[in-house]
Amino acid sequence: MPPWKGSIVFDRKEITKLAAHEKAQMGLVLVPEARQLFTDMTVLENLEMGATPARALGEYKQTLDWVFELLPRLKERQTQLAGTLSGGEQQMVAIARGLMAKPKILMFDELSLGLSPLLVMSLFDVILKLKSQGLTMLLVEQNVQMALAVSDYAYVLNNGRIETQGEAKQVRQMESVRKAYLGL
Repeated sequence: MPPWKGSIVFDRKEITKLAAHEKAQMGLVLVPEARQLFTDMTVLENLEMGATPARALGEYKQTLDWVFELLPRLKERQTQLAGTLSGGEQQMVAIARGLMAKPKILMFDELSLGLSPLLVMSLFDVILKLKSQGLTMLLVEQNVQMALAVSDYAYVLNNGRIETQGEAKQVRQMESVRKAYLGL
């Protein structure tokens, strides 16, 4: 969607009007809501599709090994059609596909949507591992409790406008956030 106003700058470059593939080449990678996998392709073929940016191609094998280490179930399922996987496994493929692009920023849109609480915990553990490895991430998430637990900085939006922002630990302690979003 076009912005209401302003501009988006990444790596000191104006990117507001760039096409999605140009943004991906720059290192902005999205793990979309509802996964949007190539369901008639195997897990491995989906991961190969993620490695299309020029800077990812040269490190394909190393990145694939790293992704399989991070998400070992995908190595077991690499020849299986993505459309036959469980919802949680499909989300793992979507994350792995994003990682195959060697992102500078990995953006997640509703990571936990429709997943079991146990699987959500597992995926947020992956987020913490990626964070510990220095990957910059942007997380849009309905599970406010989990999002604030893994984030350094948080923005609380209401109808597309920033309602409050700050260090995640501080935002979590705000009375208005605790009442409205955390049920405390």
